[in-house]
Amino acid sequence: MYFCKPYILGPFVYRLGRQVFILERGVRFPYGLRNIYYLNMANHKSALKRIRSSNNRRLRNRYQHKTVRNAIRDFKKIEKKIEAEEKFPEVISMIDKLSKNNIIHANKASNLKSQLSRYLGALEV
Repeated sequence: MYFCKPYILGPFVYRLGRQVFILERGVRFPYGLRNIYYLNMANHKSALKRIRSSNNRRLRNRYQHKTVRNAIRDFKKIEKKIEAEEKFPEVISMIDKLSKNNIIHANKASNLKSQLSRYLGALEV
């Protein structure tokens, strides 16, 4: 761990490899990683663009993953078999899209689909 320009940025700035961490006051380093602001250390235009695009991709992946998790949660709340059979193909399609775009692993996708199909089979009319 190195201090990086403490006279400018303050005592809670740590440089770890290429990343610079600014910790909130009163937070120890390992526990403070959730409350960190990243400073840009990139030196090239392409690296800056890469940072921007990867951040956008990360946010989009998080949004899509959370949407599917909510759909699965809502599917599991359904108690009528007819409603569940209507909703089932939509949820399976969403899971397949996540798997296709490598947001979740293919095995996780098949485990989720198996779990949902078992749930659907266990429902009574």
